[in-house]
Amino acid sequence: MLRLTEVQLPLEHPETALSAAILARLAIPAADLLGYTIFRRSYDARKKSAIVLTYSFDVEVRDEAAVLRRLQGLRTVMPAPDVDYKFVAQAPAQLKSRPVVIGTGPCGIFAGLILAQMGFRPIILERGKAVRERTKDTWGLWRKRTLEPESNVQFGEGGAGTFSDGKLYSQIKDPKHYGRKVLTEFVKADAPEEILYVSKPHIGTFRLVKMVELMRASIEALGGEFRFQQKVEDIDIADGQVRGVMLAGGEYIAADHVVLAIGHSARDTFQMLHERGVYIEAKPFSLGFRIEHPQSLIDRCRFGASAGHPILGAADYKLVHHCENGRAVYSFCMCPGGTVVAATSEPGRVVTNGMSQYSRNERNANSGIVVGITPADYPGHPLAGIAFQQQ
Repeated sequence: MLRLTEVQLPLEHPETALSAAILARLAIPAADLLGYTIFRRSYDARKKSAIVLTYSFDVEVRDEAAVLRRLQGLRTVMPAPDVDYKFVAQAPAQLKSRPVVIGTGPCGIFAGLILAQMGFRPIILERGKAVRERTKDTWGLWRKRTLEPESNVQFGEGGAGTFSDGKLYSQIKDPKHYGRKVLTEFVKADAPEEILYVSKPHIGTFRLVKMVELMRASIEALGGEFRFQQKVEDIDIADGQVRGVMLAGGEYIAADHVVLAIGHSARDTFQMLHERGVYIEAKPFSLGFRIEHPQSLIDRCRFGASAGHPILGAADYKLVHHCENGRAVYSFCMCPGGTVVAATSEPGRVVTNGMSQYSRNERNANSGIVVGITPADYPGHPLAGIAFQQQ
């Protein structure tokens, strides 16, 4: 398989233009093109009057070695990398103890899934409720202003991301293609197949609810076990080794391996870990507010006359300003065609977030506008940043 990159086509092009562009790049006859798939599609809107689509393809051809020799030195043609996920272990036939995963946000779900796929039959603990029940509690906050402290936008199956924009991309380097594993598993769980190739894949809240349930079912089919409304109140640590976890109801679960996937809002658990001698250090974070404006305005600013084109969808943006005092102010979690929502998980506190549905067709766009905060702003205790946020 060959990987072709940086193939540009106009925004309006027929389906046949894809194979024609591949044939032209490789300089081969049509009979030698055995098949292709789109690996990535993005757009370049720097010239609003001439927006172009940029493709990467995985291509199967006759006599691949000869084509590579002939095009040697052309940086946009190369052997396609192996993007299959490589498991690091397989569970022994007789497990002495099952691993425990604490939390069912994205990290916890994928930790549980990978452990289950390796045969370790993990026990997955969640202080909140299953995603359908949790959805009812979250709507109760939004419509009736009734907060359930253990079942809300932050706590419950799926984690905070279930009621967010559903973005599936980041700016980190991914040399081992772990992101591909994530997207592949999402597609197995009924996500749209386009997330495998669009440059900024997105799912949206309502679809995520069903996907989370399907991923849970996959883990359970492999021997994993979910326990909802089971808050971990203490961790048993002896001689520097985890021995088990204690639940709020009094049950003790012995475990030699515990995955902490508790998210950013489990502040009581952070305190417990600190008291048990688990190393914790203060880290930088960002603080700010949500800004909202008409999506049509953003579309016109980014796409000009092509605003509203179905391939382009609702436009996003990214802003950054470097202040003279050394701080940076920037946009974060921009939600095209979305909604600003209450995301409170603690009584007496107010937190906002942004979310979008898959269609991103709400009239407004919104974005976090945040400023960088460092431990120098809250010196002393490793958990002083929490007190800073609460203040």
